[in-house]
Amino acid sequence: MIRFRRLRNTLSLPFIYSMIIPLVILDVFLEIYNHICFPLYGIPIAKRGQYIRIDRHKLPFLTDWQKLNCAYCSYANGLVHYSTRIAGDTERYWCPIKHQMKKGFIPPKHHEAFAEWGDEKGFQKRFRHP
Repeated sequence: MIRFRRLRNTLSLPFIYSMIIPLVILDVFLEIYNHICFPLYGIPIAKRGQYIRIDRHKLPFLTDWQKLNCAYCSYANGLVHYSTRIAGDTERYWCPIKHQMKKGFIPPKHHEAFAEWGDEKGFQKRFRHP
């Protein structure tokens, strides 16, 4: 059973670690967008250090391989969390309307303050720019 698990893990490595390329590209573009567009919109710049924390590799009980995996996962998941913040702030600025509720849909937390689906007055109240 352990051999099968190691084989599965080894086979998945190229797929997992090849994601570093689009992640780094996303990171670069998010930083540019965050630092140029948010000031233009009057939105506070999101601080990436509040979302991306790479520290588990410092734990002495992890193997070198586990430390590498932890650093990678910390970066990847933190970056996605950071990008969700930036996308959510952008959506809040441009289109603060909740989606039409359908079975199985899980609305994002940042939609809580949005206008309800179909609520024109609520939307006009929140949408204050051209």
